[in-house]
Amino acid sequence: MNILYVSKSKHNFSKHQSHHIMSNKISILFHAKSSRALKNGLVPIYLRITINGERLEITTGKYSEKSKWLPSAGKIKGSSEETRLINSYLDILRNKVYETEKWMVNNNLEINAQTFKNKFLGVEERQRKLMVIFEDHNKRMKELIGKEFAINTYKKYETALSHTKDFLKYQYNLNDISIKQVDIAFINDFDFYLRNTKNCNNNSTIKYIRNFGKIVKQCYVNGWIEKDPFLNYKGKVKEIERTYLSEDEIESLLNKEFKIKRLELVRDMFIFSCFTGLAYIDVFNLTKSNIVIGIDGEKWISTHRQKTESASKIPILPITQMIIDKYENHPLCINENRLIPILSNQKMNAYLKELADICEIDKELTFHIARHTFATTVTLTNGVPIESVSKMLGHKNLRTTQHYAKVLDRKVSEDMKILKDKFSNKLKLKSS
Repeated sequence: MNILYVSKSKHNFSKHQSHHIMSNKISILFHAKSSRALKNGLVPIYLRITINGERLEITTGKYSEKSKWLPSAGKIKGSSEETRLINSYLDILRNKVYETEKWMVNNNLEINAQTFKNKFLGVEERQRKLMVIFEDHNKRMKELIGKEFAINTYKKYETALSHTKDFLKYQYNLNDISIKQVDIAFINDFDFYLRNTKNCNNNSTIKYIRNFGKIVKQCYVNGWIEKDPFLNYKGKVKEIERTYLSEDEIESLLNKEFKIKRLELVRDMFIFSCFTGLAYIDVFNLTKSNIVIGIDGEKWISTHRQKTESASKIPILPITQMIIDKYENHPLCINENRLIPILSNQKMNAYLKELADICEIDKELTFHIARHTFATTVTLTNGVPIESVSKMLGHKNLRTTQHYAKVLDRKVSEDMKILKDKFSNKLKLKSS
């Protein structure tokens, strides 16, 4: 079946020749073209669809004797087996026009000659390949790095794309598949592949599947697939035990004197994050212009988190100000307009492990633990309301901050258990 032409000319059909559908936007006409008659006298039958005056002419691939064609009825006269089969086929095409329009209306798609042609002939189905769509998504994301997305977000989607490619090769020995082939069985197989073959832990698996899911959901929203296969996916991220430093461990770091300047600097950068709650990249991006005078007339840090682009405003505590003052004339601060001279994240984390050993802190120290420490030991433990902590951390949702409150609840439970055991041995209720 081929589209011959699309024109914008108006055409008036009689009520016998045309069938108007629903909103009267579309009319159908079957007609035999004498001008294209074959040598044996048979004439080809065409389906003409008119949409708001725009015409689509489609070959049906069927023929009729000129004398037997009934223009008013749009079918062949007679009762032979061949005639019945052709007329039945024309009815199927007519119904397909109705179904196409119904589907487009139900999915709120604009109906014009081009969109209708694509849906009717299935043009878009041949183009909707999973890897092509995924790669196009990542290409667009790359171009928006620094505007709408952080580079690390882009890298995560690139990793998810790579895993999806590997899975297609492993499971189906294919480089790509139609987006319509992605169903709940595909998703569950992909989940199992990530856990079993790629040895991803639960949370990494769920995150890769969710990144992949964003691509599939976009296809659903665009009307390229008729239902979202993720509706029945049951994957769930398990809550991770968040590590943070206790007050004693913070004091151990603060009171330690270092002979090596490099370790002293790393300690100071870590403590700076412990008392501001800022993630590594947000500390790295700080300049003197991020210091503002707050509503209370005191100095505040005012910035936007790179990860979520949400505002983060933190009053500057005395220890934070001491660190800012200490490194005010550091070459990195002067030459690169930095507020503090933080090293690369990789170096910071490597040196923090050394720092933990020296200060006898039995925890796997990373720079991000400082942010957890601010949320728990520095603020929530000292009675700062969770709403204030959430705002300073730049969380978009209070539920994110509540994870830290749960950590503290667990700590309260552990502390009270010690007390309970202590009292259960000492105090007994006397009975009369």
